[in-house]
Amino acid sequence: MAIEKVVIAGGGTMGSQIAFQIAYSGLYVTIYDVNPAASAAAKRRVATWDRTYMRERKATPAVIKTTNDHLRYATDLETAVEDADLVIETVPEVVGVKNEFYAQLAKVAPQETIFATSTSTMVPSQFAAITGRPGKFLALHFTNHVWVNHLAEVMGHPGTDPVVYQEVVAFVRRIGMVPIQLQKEHPAYILNAMLDSFLSTALMLWVEGVADFETIDRTWMMATGAMRGPFAVLDEIGLQTAYQLMLGASAEPGREGLVTVAHRIKIELIDNHRLGQETGAGFYEYPHPAFQRKGFVQGK
Repeated sequence: MAIEKVVIAGGGTMGSQIAFQIAYSGLYVTIYDVNPAASAAAKRRVATWDRTYMRERKATPAVIKTTNDHLRYATDLETAVEDADLVIETVPEVVGVKNEFYAQLAKVAPQETIFATSTSTMVPSQFAAITGRPGKFLALHFTNHVWVNHLAEVMGHPGTDPVVYQEVVAFVRRIGMVPIQLQKEHPAYILNAMLDSFLSTALMLWVEGVADFETIDRTWMMATGAMRGPFAVLDEIGLQTAYQLMLGASAEPGREGLVTVAHRIKIELIDNHRLGQETGAGFYEYPHPAFQRKGFVQGK
């Protein structure tokens, strides 16, 4: 089956990016959100990708118009998925929220529709049964800034139909991405498994008072030549996501100290509406963060 019509469930930072990239590639996309306010916020995010694609991908106004013509918005789940070939879930990284969504989705989606979770911390076998179609369910994980970071990790579970898996791989290629095919389930895929150690170590250095976050970023940037350090990366990921990741990781043996990290992120940042790039403030202030300042790496 060629995937032609896609539903993105959740029009947040990642959901709106995924939707825009799919529409930009010529497919039809519906962004589903639970209420009009969330849907309106998704439209505002999509408008920022208009400008980004024109600036960074040199998309013409005509291409941007065509892209937006391929996008629609819905707040009724049954209407949104009535003719969907693929539903990509991008709801919050909370097991109960995802379970509730899949229980509702299973009741209204056509039997032939493929379901994919974009979770970055969980595995598809956690939700396979509740989807009602384990053979047509897998994980499909994108990386922030999809127009630059062209990888999409595809991870099945033991019950995923190999034919469905390959259909999703073909879909990834069709939307201009590179499919990274995992051979078994792993909670953080490939990229995030490596990123987790990087970010959690930086956060522990910060929480333990070894150095302030700018010094930690500066050290990484100077030593590796990277354009960003770990705290700039955290702002890009979003600090609500970072909070959930650290809280979840703190339940693992030997990583209990990360609960302190999670609490500090919440108290000092999230509770002050410093959620990262999306809100204009996180560890850094946007749109002109200090780490982009000339002389930052040298401490000037």
